[in-house]
Amino acid sequence: MKDGKDPTTITTVISRPNQSRALPQRLIQLLALFLILCFTVSLFSIYMIRKTGVVTTVTTAIPILQPCIQEQPINNLDRWITPRSNLIHTMSDKELFWRASFVPQVKRYPFARVPKIAFMFLTIGPLPLAPLWERFFKGYESLYSIYIHSLPSYEPCFPSTSVFYNRQIPSQIAEWGRMSICDAERRLLANALLDISNEYFILVSESCIPLYNFTTIYHYITRSKYSFMGSFDDPGPYGRGRYDPNMLPEVNISQWRKGSQWFEVNRKLASIIISDVTYHPKFSEFCRPPCYVDEHYFPTLLAIRAQNLLANRSLTWVDWSRGGAHPATFGANDITEAFMNKLHEGRECLYNNEPSFVCYLFARKFAPSTSQQLLLFAPEFLGY
Repeated sequence: MKDGKDPTTITTVISRPNQSRALPQRLIQLLALFLILCFTVSLFSIYMIRKTGVVTTVTTAIPILQPCIQEQPINNLDRWITPRSNLIHTMSDKELFWRASFVPQVKRYPFARVPKIAFMFLTIGPLPLAPLWERFFKGYESLYSIYIHSLPSYEPCFPSTSVFYNRQIPSQIAEWGRMSICDAERRLLANALLDISNEYFILVSESCIPLYNFTTIYHYITRSKYSFMGSFDDPGPYGRGRYDPNMLPEVNISQWRKGSQWFEVNRKLASIIISDVTYHPKFSEFCRPPCYVDEHYFPTLLAIRAQNLLANRSLTWVDWSRGGAHPATFGANDITEAFMNKLHEGRECLYNNEPSFVCYLFARKFAPSTSQQLLLFAPEFLGY
């Protein structure tokens, strides 16, 4: 008062410090209230989880959902023994051959394995004799598998009920007499090796037909001590005459062999063929027309690596009687009763080192026009 100042002014000045102290206290109270609320909600949530068993429900739901997320569990044997329903993949040949070269070291299988025959169709495009093959395969679905290698541009149109539906493998252009044809055959073998149940592998073409019913052919192949590939020493101009000294030192002329392109091999020999990195480069570079690599590469390779496992003959009959660079092609007019009888007559060979009159299981070359006649004669002469 003695300073002559207004009392109201003094009151206002004094009250401001009190307001600044009150504001932080309110914030602290709100924060404490919020923390108490969060703690209460947490306690309530824990109580509800224990009360309702949500944790147990979620835990038990995880295994149920896993198959939807992962089609093939890592620890499930089915991953290794169940064949792929779709043969299309993006592996390169190098990757494919590496994957197919896996060989179990334990020989006894831990599951009930039924040996299957892999029928490998090396074709240009369509399979005009498919109706005949459909009849041949009918009823034996657990004993065979099918693989088709055609020109990459060909798009198959088999119905979903056909045994050939979705049996196309990733293919590349294959030229007769060139290494690309052997690469196509190795590609077929490698894709078929991915199915662990395939034990025997037969190469056929779109012009091939089976000469016996499925049971006869299955027993003939599965009971044989040997695989069927021609591998003989031909001293003439079409045998040793095709040998190039540049094949040395991997292949000398005494090891040079010749045989038919159409073969049957077991799983061990198929693995040898697709795993080869020693002889393939030599044949690719030094066996070119007039050296036809499809007649020499596999016969020579297996003669060197596993001669004792070969019957040294093919199971596919062809007619060379008409002469020329290629065997005869049969048309509709050729398919008569006399011709059908001829397919089984006049044969003699060794089967398991014993004389046999059943030497050929397949025959070629049959034109598309023969389909109906063959279907007509098949029940009587072919047994299916």
